[in-house]
Amino acid sequence: MKISVSSRPAEELMPLHELYRQEANCQLVKYSFWSRGFLDTYLIEIDGKVAGHGAVANRYDDDKILEFHTLPEHRRHALRMFHALIDRSKATHILAQSNVPLMLRMLHEFATELTAETVLFADAWATQLPSPQGTAFRQRKESAELPLFPHHVEPEGDWLLETNGAIVATGGFLTHYNPPYADLYMEVIESHRLQGFGSYLIQELKKACYAAGKLPAARCDIRDRASRCCLEKAGMLTCGHLVTGRLR
Repeated sequence: MKISVSSRPAEELMPLHELYRQEANCQLVKYSFWSRGFLDTYLIEIDGKVAGHGAVANRYDDDKILEFHTLPEHRRHALRMFHALIDRSKATHILAQSNVPLMLRMLHEFATELTAETVLFADAWATQLPSPQGTAFRQRKESAELPLFPHHVEPEGDWLLETNGAIVATGGFLTHYNPPYADLYMEVIESHRLQGFGSYLIQELKKACYAAGKLPAARCDIRDRASRCCLEKAGMLTCGHLVTGRLR
């Protein structure tokens, strides 16, 4: 059996990438790298027949394998195929979502110094959190809007919470991930944190996501306990982690 790995344009490998997306069946955090040209992509063949593909970051997360997939009939050779991908690409690390089984297996087989960076969330149930202090959830106006507070972590969102004539939180959802997923984000002004505004905003953003035909998902830094609790209170549950490892 001969395994060969060759560099190919991302456009040529999109059908294989689509199979990976369908099998993963979850939000793929680095999905936009394919359209933004941030990957070196490789075709993997066995005895001259298409067997799978791989993708290695060439910008932002340089030299990390972000995607590896095999066709079902060749999965028994996955370890050898991944080893060949490492040799050809000269990758030094792997960045795997723990909710993608094949990538998780490669992480544990080939990597050391594992570090969980990010917690990944999926929607689990609908909540009925009351509006704190009579807060109004609404879309941000295009003009004549109330002043926004300084944002230090997240961008200014298209949706907001208004209370007592002031904007105390903004948020939204990003749609450049693999369909049908949308990534929720929000920020609450410091004076109103830990009072239920964040979880209420996430609850309402979930509804806006569904109305737009999207499935809400989210992620946060593994050290950010406040954000994790906020997401969980609004019905989001941990579905995986983003884990980095150094390839042996």
